[in-house]
Amino acid sequence: MSIVNWSPLKELDEMRRDMDRLFEEFFAPSRRRRGWVKPEVGIIVPNIEMYDRKNEIVVKAELPGVTKEDIDLSITKDSLTLKGEVKKEEEVKEENYYSSERSYGSFTRTIALPVEVESEKAKASFKSGVLEIVLPKKEDAKPKEIKIEVK
Repeated sequence: MSIVNWSPLKELDEMRRDMDRLFEEFFAPSRRRRGWVKPEVGIIVPNIEMYDRKNEIVVKAELPGVTKEDIDLSITKDSLTLKGEVKKEEEVKEENYYSSERSYGSFTRTIALPVEVESEKAKASFKSGVLEIVLPKKEDAKPKEIKIEVK
């Protein structure tokens, strides 16, 4: 039997790496998800991008197979709710399918906004299956510049 040096620091380092991996998987699910359906529960979840453009927040959502008439947006000062429906174009009997990977049905996604916005001034456009929503920030949420004179 050989003697192995035990190091509590090594075990703490391994535990830290395990916790980092756990938090990375928990807080970054979009890196693992390429489609917009969560297969484990069969729920349609539109992929989004959200970024800051100085005086406004921009949200882009992928909505393949959705028409602009089937999209419903609700905006409050701190959240955005996106609702819609993906409809089948034609009716095909189930026994005639060789494969079916597309999803159909309604979806809802609520996105917490990082700052308060002026919902009445929001603008949306829909092109090539991508919905873009521009949300102006409230005046007190906009960044302020203060010039400091250095002597």
